[in-house]
Amino acid sequence: MALHIATPLLPSNAFDPGPGQQVWLKMEALQPSGSFKLRGIGHACEVYAARGAGRIVASSGGNAGLAAAHAARRLGLPALVVVPQTTSGRARALLAREGAQVCVHGISFQEANAYAQSLLGPQDAFIHPFDDPLLWEGHAGMIDEVADAGLRPDAVVLSVGGGGLLSGVVAGLRRQGWNDLPVFAVETAGADSYAQSLAAGERIELPAINSIATSLGARKVSEHAFALARTHPITPVVVTDGEAVAACLRFMDEHRVVVEPACGAALALAWRPGGPLAAFDKVLVIVCGGATATVAQLQAWGAQLNVQSANRMSETRS
Repeated sequence: MALHIATPLLPSNAFDPGPGQQVWLKMEALQPSGSFKLRGIGHACEVYAARGAGRIVASSGGNAGLAAAHAARRLGLPALVVVPQTTSGRARALLAREGAQVCVHGISFQEANAYAQSLLGPQDAFIHPFDDPLLWEGHAGMIDEVADAGLRPDAVVLSVGGGGLLSGVVAGLRRQGWNDLPVFAVETAGADSYAQSLAAGERIELPAINSIATSLGARKVSEHAFALARTHPITPVVVTDGEAVAACLRFMDEHRVVVEPACGAALALAWRPGGPLAAFDKVLVIVCGGATATVAQLQAWGAQLNVQSANRMSETRS
């Protein structure tokens, strides 16, 4: 039995589409661990458990760590999750609630990741947050569900951090024979390593993450995600933190679901008037989720960035 669930595919009229346009939402925020990460990480954990792994080790203070801890608990395996010092108290509490041993090390993901790998024993399985073909294979299933529902979109919108979701979605599109279907990969300014890499023609490493969308905070995208842009129509898009938070607040108002700014980046593009999506009739938005987001934190960011909720966004469009 799979550790993830088949998530709803919802048509939404909250995006004020143009004539004849329909926006569909793939609600990955409703996964048991709070994000799409459970698809790929759950699949990887199942494979490693079948191969005899005795413990799951992960390096992430966010959605990937939560997915690994959830999967390990469901499989009856102990889990060790190494997080950097910047990981919020809420995230640490959620990891502990899943039964994981939480180890705090380093000031960045890179340091936590290296330390996690140094702790690996012969019976341990290491779960990378985004750079593992098993993850991409698991994530691809969300596109299978879209196809099974009878929808063939004209474009897909998703958030991109390290590239795991992007790699999985493209794998799913190819599995369905949708090799020409455009993908819009959205980041926030300050966490836009993918857009900068494609512009430079080589993978670049950001010196630091300067965005509140920390789940998009991969300073360097995976080689696989970078290479996909040479073989699949992928358009990078960068939005501001303010746009991402405003989209989260509006999505909360419109759909009664709380998501984090990393997810709000994709939603922001769907709400951008006159943007590149206007050319497509059927737009699929991957609502990737975010377990550590709270209403209070979104409201605090909104006040800090001088954005509010749906009413404010509607006024700015008129």
